[in-house]
Amino acid sequence: MLSPPVGLPLLGSELARVQPVGAGRLLHRAHPGVEPAGRGAQGVRFEWADALNLPYDDGRFDAVTVGFGVRNLADLDRGLAEMSRVLKPGGRLVVLEITQPTRPPLSLFFSLWFDRIVPLLGAFSSNPEAYRYLPESVRNFPSPLGLAQKLEAAGLERIRYTILAGGIIAIHSAVKESAA
Repeated sequence: MLSPPVGLPLLGSELARVQPVGAGRLLHRAHPGVEPAGRGAQGVRFEWADALNLPYDDGRFDAVTVGFGVRNLADLDRGLAEMSRVLKPGGRLVVLEITQPTRPPLSLFFSLWFDRIVPLLGAFSSNPEAYRYLPESVRNFPSPLGLAQKLEAAGLERIRYTILAGGIIAIHSAVKESAA
């Protein structure tokens, strides 16, 4: 199992606990040599790597999971292609990501919160840029249908997605059918 670039190391650790994976790997966004917070499950190794140029052979992993990370990739198409490349035929990619709700009243509250209040909260933070980046990254990220189309362009099939939490979260699942 490969889980790039997770901001939540517990996602991969929990997956490994529920479904033992042997030599699982978690890529984290810390610098090399910096141990991520939290405890890893047995058989999970934390590594640092560029998600746009993964240092693994083609067809290496049974599963790739990403929790709240693909929206941060500098080149989404290239990152998805890399994740597809390292999947074995029959392997599954699962992406958990924030999305913009489209139906009122939640869409109105979400817009007010993300576009107005979150950036204002940044004024009280030691890193106000992060509070501007989060809403911008969500606003610029493809819709659930748009991400599904990008997964298909990356060579993945059997693409499904579920929208949860009133439209704020989307979980995408896709399978690499062939070695292409």
